Amino acid sequence: MPAEPALTAEAAGNTGPAEPADSPDPLEFRRAMAEFATGVTVVTALDGDEPVGFACQSFTSVSLEPPLILFCADRRGRSWPRIRSAGRFCVNVLGEEQADLCARFGSSRGLKYEGLDWDLSPHGTPQLQDVLLNVHAAVHDVHEAGDHDVVIGRVLSVRVHEAPGGVWRRPMLFFRSRFGVHPPEVPFAPDPWGDGDRWGWG
Repeated sequence: MPAEPALTAEAAGNTGPAEPADSPDPLEFRRAMAEFATGVTVVTALDGDEPVGFACQSFTSVSLEPPLILFCADRRGRSWPRIRSAGRFCVNVLGEEQADLCARFGSSRGLKYEGLDWDLSPHGTPQLQDVLLNVHAAVHDVHEAGDHDVVIGRVLSVRVHEAPGGVWRRPMLFFRSRFGVHPPEVPFAPDPWGDGDRWGWG
């Protein structure tokens, strides 16, 4: 079955670029996107002999053949340029009980790996222990998009962590600037996550 042609702006009846007044301001857009629940990951790499990483919500699979994934990274962050230079990275998918890892890698303060147990994978990427999933990948392509980079990774291997005793584990979710899906009276996530747009700082 042939693919359908892409819908152009002209075909959609839109003859020109949107007026600035049509676009939401950053705060409005941040609040709107908080309505979309995401998982939480930590993207790690080895820059020389030093492990680096940052917490990231914007992660998804892209293709099965070949296996590709993507994440988005803020170009103002400190970790992403070093991960890009390393060329290989690991996406660590967090479980619900791993708020400590989220806070550790979501902050620009402190030493993220201090006192933390982690392993070096056969691909030369740091993998965090006891997470739900490790996805090891190589930087395949990078696309500039506003103030972020869209990073396409070619998957090298995956490791699913089975819970001891077969106990089912819940994923960490981030929704409406809070961890988990809760009524409105539940407190907001602590800074810096309370800003509600943790799309890829570092």
